[in-house]
Parts: sequence; C-alpha cells; structure tokens
Amino acid sequence: MDKALSRFLICLLTAGTQLGGLLATQAANSKRPNIIFFLSDDQRADFLGCAGHPFLQTPAIDALAADGVRFKNAFVTTSICSTSRATILTGLWERSHRYTFGVPPMRAELAQGSYPARLRKTGYRTGFIGKFGVSFAGGAQSEMFDSFEPLNRNLFWKKQPDGSLRHLTDIVGDRAIDFVRKFKNGPFCLSVSFNAAHAEDSKRASAFDHYPWPPMENGLYEDVTVPEPRIGRDFWKNLPMFFHNSMHRDRYQWRDTPEKYQDYAKAYFRMITGLDRNIGRVMAELKRLGLDQNTVIIFTGDNGYFLGSRGLSGKWNHYEESLRVPLVIHDPRVPESKRGRVVEEMALNVDIPATIMALAVNGNVPEAYQGRSVLPLVRGAKPGEWRTDFFAEHLFNRFDIPKWEGVRGQRYVYARYFENLPEGEFLHDLEKDPLQLNNFAKDPTYADVLKRMSARCDQLRDAYGGVYSKEKWQAKESKRPAPRRRKN
Repeated sequence: MDKALSRFLICLLTAGTQLGGLLATQAANSKRPNIIFFLSDDQRADFLGCAGHPFLQTPAIDALAADGVRFKNAFVTTSICSTSRATILTGLWERSHRYTFGVPPMRAELAQGSYPARLRKTGYRTGFIGKFGVSFAGGAQSEMFDSFEPLNRNLFWKKQPDGSLRHLTDIVGDRAIDFVRKFKNGPFCLSVSFNAAHAEDSKRASAFDHYPWPPMENGLYEDVTVPEPRIGRDFWKNLPMFFHNSMHRDRYQWRDTPEKYQDYAKAYFRMITGLDRNIGRVMAELKRLGLDQNTVIIFTGDNGYFLGSRGLSGKWNHYEESLRVPLVIHDPRVPESKRGRVVEEMALNVDIPATIMALAVNGNVPEAYQGRSVLPLVRGAKPGEWRTDFFAEHLFNRFDIPKWEGVRGQRYVYARYFENLPEGEFLHDLEKDPLQLNNFAKDPTYADVLKRMSARCDQLRDAYGGVYSKEKWQAKESKRPAPRRRKN
C-alpha cells in the first residue's frame, strides 16, 4: 500500500474514532440535566407566596413550587451568609470547614472538593454570578468556575457604560441570561447568588436607602398594611441580658415604631419580588431556548430573618425565624403525578451540594460530603430512614453576636450559648409551645429531656470538629485538620 494512502487511512480512522468519541460524549452530555441554583439573602421560609404569605408576590418561585416540590422543613445549619455559603459550596458543617467572618481563607482542597469543581471534572460548564461571600486559599475560584462574576452590593446601584444606573438584582438577572445563552449546548451548572434582600447596612436614612428595591417594583405594596409580627415587640425583654446587648437589638432601631415597620417591611418585600421577577426572566429564557425540559432549578435562602419578630433584627440565633429557609426544587423530568408536593422531611443547606452532585452524576454523592441528597424526596420516594434532628451552630467571633451550638429535633430544640452559661441554655418543646415562647431548660419536669438533648449536642459537636477554640479557628490553614465525614 502506498505510504501516503496508508497515512491517509490512519488519519481517517483516527478522526473517525475521535469523532465517534466526541459524538458519544455529546450524546451522554445531552442526557445530563442543566442545573441552575438560585440563592437569596436574608429570606426566611414563610416569605413566599406559595408558603402562605398573605400578600407577598413571588409568582416565579410559586410556579416552580406548583410544578415541582417545596420543602416545608428546610433549615440552615448556621444562620449567617458567609458560613452558610461556605457550607453550600463544600457540603460541610461550619465546625468542619471552619469558615466565617474574620478567619483565614478555607483550604484549597475544600475548593477542589466543592460541587462546581467536581462538576467541571465531569464535563459540566460551571458559572457563578452575584454574591460570593467566601474566600479560598490561593484564589481557587479558577478551579471551580468556567465563568466567575462576583457582583456585590455597596451600593446596589451600579453605573452603566452610558452613565445610567442599573439595580444589582436586575444586573444579576442579565448576566444569568447571558450565561445560559453562551452555554446553551450544555450541560451547565449555574449558581446565581442574589444580594437581595439583604439590607444596605450602612444606609439608614430611609426605607429606600436601607432596602433599595429595583425600579420595576416602584409603588408595590403601597396599599397594603403589613401585619405586625406574630411574636410581638416585647418578647426580647424575657431573654437573658446578653441578648439585650446584642446586634439583634442594635439593628432593631430601624423598625422600632409601627410607622417605620410599615415602610421598611414594604421596601424589604419589594426586594424579594424583584429577585423573583429576575428568576422569572431566566425561566423565560430557558423556555425560549428549548432548555426548560432538561434544566433542574433549585431555589433556597442563605439564612432566615427576623424582620422585627420577637423585637429582634437580623438572624444569628437558634429561633425558628433564624434557621428556617425556603427550599423549592423543580425537576421537569419528574412524573407529573409527583409534582406540586410539599415535603415534610427535614432538608438542610448542607444537602444542596450532595443533591446537585446526585443530579449530575447518576446519584453519586462524594464521600466527603456531610449532607445527603434530597433527590429521592423530589422524586416522590419514601426514604426508609431520614434525619430526625440536626446540629446547628454559630461561631462568628464578634462581641455582639453570641456564639452557640445546639440540636433542632422534630419536637425539641436545644441550644447552649456556651460563653454565656448558665443563663444561655435553652430548651423548647415545639409540640406544646410551637412559637418557642418558653424556655424549659430550668423546668424540673424536662430534666431528662434536657440531659438527652445536651448529650446529643455533644455527640454531634464532636463528630463535626469538637469543642470550639478561638485559637484553633484562627490558626493558619496548614495546621487545620481535615474535616471528617459523618452520615446524618
């Protein structure tokens, strides 16, 4: 055979093999779902239309819930933005990843184990838009994302090339649409992290300064009288003195009269409606591109929010307003008979990366993740065994935010503010006192329950990293032990 012909046939065979491999990869990728993960800021579970809010307009998220699954009992394990976002990325409890405000960056290997980095290795195109809120050693974002666009508030209004101002929430929506168009051939995983509805903390002159809503929401809720919080303004007076001197009370001044409360609450709710509208914009683009039937959408919040309930502001503590968040998952591939459900089982923010990985890689969850996939619940399966409690904590080292650790069970809630004992120990009975108005920690009839819940707290604390030590947490990353996996 002529050498030139021989080389040609070899090249043709090689090209055919490569083309076959490429087509096989494309065929495999076409069956893998796209994933969009929406994360809101400072939004508790009942601040959604589909969760029964009396007037808040969230039609896009409501539509996802009506055709998907809403989790009635979704919680965060730490109620602050930086730690919750670190947990969502890494699949680890705070005591394991050890990230919050004021500590060194997370170890580079935690970035490598994050769901975006893992998905990239399987062929997904990964993107991030919005509030990142965490830091990794060595600038590891390049290993995690094909497209990384951190967009932070301060201020919410951003000057455009033509000199006009555009609201950050709308910019996040713009960029999400751009990403979907660019990577429409998929598979892709896009994380969209809104700054809304977080307050502009440094600006307090007016409700609009503090909660600057997008212009499309101008005038919304003007004709509404916002109901006063279910748990009234004076509840805080029953709490230990360390609560009285906390940031909870300091920030309450922004809504400490009925008139202020009306103005600030309406402004806050406009911000939520604005982010919902932008979720709707992305959903519409998915449909226009023909991607809506192969794109799974997950929506949740990074922590709860008091908005004046109990006479408190912010989040940070063990009460339900602080820990509960919305969670809606829409998978268009689920049979219609399994859609539109409300799931009762507990789901946590630490479950998000496990769920995303299970969606993308046929149910496989990395062994290092401490959460678990909620995909069986989305698909309507009844798990033989599911969690009945979870460990919660808050370890930010700040004088006006007390540290605590505890267990949230199905009936009992235990919390110890371990730098403020003995007055900082709490026990709630959700069956007899669902609003957590009473603390049964010193009630002798609850002595056995208190002992049992305290021991459970110790057990979980030790499984995830042990007793808190400021010195250990401030140590450089090379001295930090690797986190341990725990089935929960």
